[in-house]
Amino acid sequence: MSVRVERDGPVTTVILDRPAVRNAVDGPTAAALADAFRQFDADDSARAAVLYGAGGTFCAGADLKAIGGPDGNRAEPDGDGPMGPTRMRLSKPVIAAISGHAVAGGLELALWCDLRVAEDDAILGVVCRGWGVPLIDGGTVRLPRVVGLGRALDLTLAGRPVPADEALAMGLVSRVVPAGEARGAAEALARDLAALPQACLRSDRQSALESLSLTEDAALAGEFRHGMSALAAPGLADEIGRFRASPGGRPPLRFPGGLPPEPPAPAIADSEGTRLRRTPPRQPMPGGTTPAPLSRGTTPGAPGPAIADEARLTGTADGGPPPALDHRSGEPYNYEK
Repeated sequence: MSVRVERDGPVTTVILDRPAVRNAVDGPTAAALADAFRQFDADDSARAAVLYGAGGTFCAGADLKAIGGPDGNRAEPDGDGPMGPTRMRLSKPVIAAISGHAVAGGLELALWCDLRVAEDDAILGVVCRGWGVPLIDGGTVRLPRVVGLGRALDLTLAGRPVPADEALAMGLVSRVVPAGEARGAAEALARDLAALPQACLRSDRQSALESLSLTEDAALAGEFRHGMSALAAPGLADEIGRFRASPGGRPPLRFPGGLPPEPPAPAIADSEGTRLRRTPPRQPMPGGTTPAPLSRGTTPGAPGPAIADEARLTGTADGGPPPALDHRSGEPYNYEK
């Protein structure tokens, strides 16, 4: 079979399994993908899904060898998309687990997913630009929404491949993991999502997706409508009770690693223990010199006068604002001159 479905409790993993053609999608494969996700969305016990490509490649796009034959991709303005589920809006989240290449229609499948977990050697891009094949599975619509118009045009027009680290920096992927770990990391994330209160998660997700095509007023009204529906959902009282019963009024986190680490304390302090703000490293000046730092005392070798007392650094002795300094002498400016 070109598409396999595996279940692990509330997590459904849909697997593209055509490694001989780098998981390129032909007509029957597109139909099987759409059917798999329709069944996932209709199953009340399934809470989150993962889309994964077997054999080390996420998806190389549409199977161009099938075009014009009986197994060619469907190309109609209504119904399922040429790549299968790309015109569907599900009620539950889907996570793309990207290994190898997610290019052309494969990138469009990844963009259809809510989140993308990529291996550190993965490649994404609109490489179909090189042979004149357009994006017709939502790529020109979803890519600007994910990374912004400027970056989307860069990727779409140039058709250049994008490595995982650059994809993470621009927001094209959500997380990067070591090679070989995309499926496991995506399924772990799916389990985390499945463990959360579902009515709230789904209503916020639906509101965010719907807002993209609405005016601000309509989007706010939609958010309120979805939110009120979540507040009326069964089980909310139990979740609030769990919150109230937790130590300090804070429920236990359900994410791996627990609480985020505390931010480190500033490492620089003056003699009285007063914390000072970290400063960026000084950049070389033209000619190779580096400006000397300002200090509370005389700075040997510093160009011009140094700031010499506390009043000039922090303000006047009576707490007023710092005086204006004459740029020639470094002394307080005499407005009577």
